[in-house]
Amino acid sequence: MAYKSLAHFIQVLEDNNELIRITEKVSTDLEITEITDRISKLPDGGKALLFEKTDYNFPVLINAFGSEKRICLSLGVDNLSQIGAEIEELLKTITSPKNSIFEKLKLLPELGKIASWMPKSKSGRGTCQQVINKTPDLDILPILKCWPADGGKFITLPSVVTHDPKTGIRNVGMYRLQIFDKQTTGMHWHLHKTGARHYNEYKEKGQKMPVAVCIGGDPAYTYSATAPLPDNIDEYMLAGFLRKKKVELVKCITNELEVPNDVDFVIEGYVDTNEELAWEGPFGDHTGFYSLADWYPKFHVTCITHKKNAIYPTTIVGIPPQEDAYIGLATEKIFLAPIQLTMLPEMIDMALPFAGVAHNLTIVKINKTFRGQAQKVMSSLWGAGQMMFNKTLIVADKDVNINNYTELAQTISQNVNPATDIFFSSGPSDVLDHAVQEFAYGSKMCIDLTNKKDTKLNFTKIDIDKQTVINENTEIAEINLSLLKENISIAIISINPSFNIENLANKLHKIKNFDKIKFIFFIDDVANVNDIFSTTWLVGNNIDPIRDTVIKTNNESSSIFIDATSKYAKSSFNRDWPNPVTMNTETIELVDQKWSDYFNLNFIESPSIKYSKLSKANDAIANV
Repeated sequence: MAYKSLAHFIQVLEDNNELIRITEKVSTDLEITEITDRISKLPDGGKALLFEKTDYNFPVLINAFGSEKRICLSLGVDNLSQIGAEIEELLKTITSPKNSIFEKLKLLPELGKIASWMPKSKSGRGTCQQVINKTPDLDILPILKCWPADGGKFITLPSVVTHDPKTGIRNVGMYRLQIFDKQTTGMHWHLHKTGARHYNEYKEKGQKMPVAVCIGGDPAYTYSATAPLPDNIDEYMLAGFLRKKKVELVKCITNELEVPNDVDFVIEGYVDTNEELAWEGPFGDHTGFYSLADWYPKFHVTCITHKKNAIYPTTIVGIPPQEDAYIGLATEKIFLAPIQLTMLPEMIDMALPFAGVAHNLTIVKINKTFRGQAQKVMSSLWGAGQMMFNKTLIVADKDVNINNYTELAQTISQNVNPATDIFFSSGPSDVLDHAVQEFAYGSKMCIDLTNKKDTKLNFTKIDIDKQTVINENTEIAEINLSLLKENISIAIISINPSFNIENLANKLHKIKNFDKIKFIFFIDDVANVNDIFSTTWLVGNNIDPIRDTVIKTNNESSSIFIDATSKYAKSSFNRDWPNPVTMNTETIELVDQKWSDYFNLNFIESPSIKYSKLSKANDAIANV
């Protein structure tokens, strides 16, 4: 379904009872974030929010993608699997052998479909250029300051358009932009992203790099900017496929780039590749921790155009779940078929749990037919596009429900011998991975839980006196052994992060029956060992698998001890350690007081209260 405009999408949300209009005046400085954080963590993502009154002339839309229903509405389907099935059918039709001229002729309608998705240029001014500001001022936009320790205000939902200077092929990516002044922003091009490659190619030529930043329009544009497409494939072709209508493009006013005719805002400009980099950040990021300040290019704004009655869409990221989790859910379903058909035919399903913040945890289900197949899948995925950033990969058999985490954990407990079924590797890591010792390079772990033998862990024999363990090991604050009663061989232990994990592992492994527990996780003493979601989130973020695991064996069993504590207290860790993303007390109290003015909803407590003890300072960086 092609939306005529962002306003059209908002109307569809409202018609489906998926939108709340807030008429109370709110501040773009932290207040919108705190309200949205409370709503987005409701079951199924709450509702989309339209803030109609701020200190600016444009309403603010947020959490528009933040549920499975809304992400389906945004892409015009009833079920996300429909898109994957359509891609699968198309690829099979195009790639299957054609033995006769008649079979080849039957292919023409499919090729015609593809042609109908290709973006086309339109002459003249676009709807996005109804208002043209050649003396641009970013201060006209209701740009959020999202979190207290952020380096400033950030544009968080942009589609950044660049061209490869060698081939002319367009890339559309989503890169945050920190506002430096009325006409300058940062350009957060990560090391491994296509935008960074284009920047380096322009730099080699000694040329300025034209850039256009699009905001709003059909939500298919926004989703496509996030999609993990292979390099040199135009994201606007994907948008055309999703909306079943080609994207109409118009030329920018001050550079030669083309942008969708019907977006709400276009910020035109350039990056001077000969200019010194700017100090950008910190920023409360999608990992749930601050990404710390670093050097990035500056984007110089030459023109801002927009529709009359434009709407400013934005998003916040932080401790999951947030809106981006549902965008990831769409990617998980849409790109399964291409992976199956082009790389891993044995792969049946894939899941990216919300607590894994996309790159930290991936679970795949395969049709296993030979020994070592999990390692084959591991090697293929870690060498494929953005999957190279995956930190922990779990490979399951075809009969396991990978979306039922209790069943999954029970299967791991039954089928995994930590000493033989966990595999480690090293390679590129996400730029946002704060746990690795070296920037953007770290280790990975694959857990092969496919069936390899008939023996299973005998849970009935595990009987451990928790209080005795705590009394004999004073460094332990609390232990959660409750999962053992559910046939899940996991213990969660909170300790002061300054203690030596290997020494504690040696002591615990000698305790009667403790050596029968397969997975033991250590988290900070201020964390809640009974909160499984938060523990999963902390483990995914805080480990560098090779460095932070200790495997102990005896004649009958093996155990893996995983250190997911903060590393700010470790003298051997030589990088700054970030704080988790939480709201300040003043904003929490403000929203508490105004809650009934915003909504006719039951009061919702700030999610930040739950996580505030994990912060070590009122700053992006944790201090000892």
